[in-house]
Amino acid sequence: MDFRKKLPPMNRKKWNNDSQKLVSPKSTEMMAANTHMMGDIEVQEEFMKYRSPLTSRYASEEMAFNFSERKKFVTWRRLWTWLAKAEKTLGLDITDEQIAQMETNLENIDFSYAAAEEKKVRHDVMAHIHTFGKCCPKAEPIIHLGATSAYVGDNTDLIVMRDGFDILLPKVARCIHRLATFAAEHKAVPCLAYTHLQPAQLTTVGKRACLWIQELLMDLRNLERARDDLRFRGVKGTTGTQASFLALFNGDGDKVDMLDKRVTELAGFKKHFTICGQTYSRKVDIDCLNTLASLGASVHKMCTDIRLLANFKEIEEPFEKDQVGSSAMPYKRNPMRSERCCALSRHLMCLIQDPLMTASTQWMERTLDDSANRRVCLAEAFLTADIVLSTLQNITEGLVIYHKVIERRVLQELPFMATENVIMAMVKAGGNRQECHEQIRVLSQEAALEVKQHGRDNDLVDRIKKNQYFTPIHAELDSLLHPSSFIGRCPDQVTQFLQEEANPALKIYSDKLQGTVELNL
Repeated sequence: MDFRKKLPPMNRKKWNNDSQKLVSPKSTEMMAANTHMMGDIEVQEEFMKYRSPLTSRYASEEMAFNFSERKKFVTWRRLWTWLAKAEKTLGLDITDEQIAQMETNLENIDFSYAAAEEKKVRHDVMAHIHTFGKCCPKAEPIIHLGATSAYVGDNTDLIVMRDGFDILLPKVARCIHRLATFAAEHKAVPCLAYTHLQPAQLTTVGKRACLWIQELLMDLRNLERARDDLRFRGVKGTTGTQASFLALFNGDGDKVDMLDKRVTELAGFKKHFTICGQTYSRKVDIDCLNTLASLGASVHKMCTDIRLLANFKEIEEPFEKDQVGSSAMPYKRNPMRSERCCALSRHLMCLIQDPLMTASTQWMERTLDDSANRRVCLAEAFLTADIVLSTLQNITEGLVIYHKVIERRVLQELPFMATENVIMAMVKAGGNRQECHEQIRVLSQEAALEVKQHGRDNDLVDRIKKNQYFTPIHAELDSLLHPSSFIGRCPDQVTQFLQEEANPALKIYSDKLQGTVELNL
């Protein structure tokens, strides 16, 4: 059915205008730039198709480009060029003119021609070999010489994932850096700590931030490890035996090894697989996406904490002057950034199932049912992680704490937490521990009843001050109940943690910690 026929001309225009309000400025600019090539109908048709919100709404331009068709197919052409260069240096009959022609046309891609070819041959690699050959007629005979589809497909995936990690790592570092600044500033601000989401003892705002940082440091290490562990598939032939290359070099295995090594170096990798089937082991994808899923778990936990603390009115994420929290309740300040992080982190954590299933069902040297699945899950994992980190950076750059609310909540619970200190002070003053315990127990129950049944403030301290039994320590009560007496070594722990763990991990990113994130949506 042609849905355009259902829209009269006037409504078609309105559809286009309304739709543009739903996309990011980046997407709107891209559409505007293309308007001169397409009529109004064609433009509005773009908004009548599903577009992934990962790219149309949220992702950074650098990560969106990293998984773009242009990046992929230009990388294929680079791989074919690197292969030809390496084969030439090892004695195959390839000319400088052929190499030059390939290098000149790396980005000269006729996408319409490639699409028509793929529709005809039902094979994306062959379609792009023909497309590349069309603009490099002299080089056409040696493009893809000795290679199999996995040579460009798998090696490109490895390059793109490596580049994806390089985009993500500074973003993790920036989030850690912002939180480290926040933790240092608030390292001695007492607040309630919770176990089972019930008030436990006290901690500090900065110490809690260090718990978040600690998990992000683990993610930083994991992402670095996953990137550094990536190995190039290299030039291995149809089923990984290198038989085609051995034939090209007349049985000279040393030249085949040198070819593998040189192409690996040209691609910027230090290592390549010695053994593979048609493809590199799909467990590599598991390792990469598991690392990203683990990052998702860290961000989800942190942003859940922020959402809970926002409910307590102790802390808030950034909230802009004209931001609307609810269409129905004007007073609301919903933590939409943290909610977005949690929503997308869930998606990120779920994506690990795809490579797990793919790796477990690779028959013998390879089966093609991995291809369509990997087109989706690899890109979505990196795009989602990118969005989550950009949003998290925005949050960490504008966290606000409300000292008076935190103080009031501490004072509401602290009298109960201080009962052991009161008992110890009474014993030092000559009292009987068991008698004191019973006195405190009775007064605590009475105070708790006032809080729970009547909604009044916790008056346990006043009850103790009015009780003659506690006369020996009445003068000490204020110091005994000061919140700073209950935070232990939190300030020192924060300082030590930042100096010994956070700051050293950020050193290699010192030139990438600047800049702020502004959310378009």
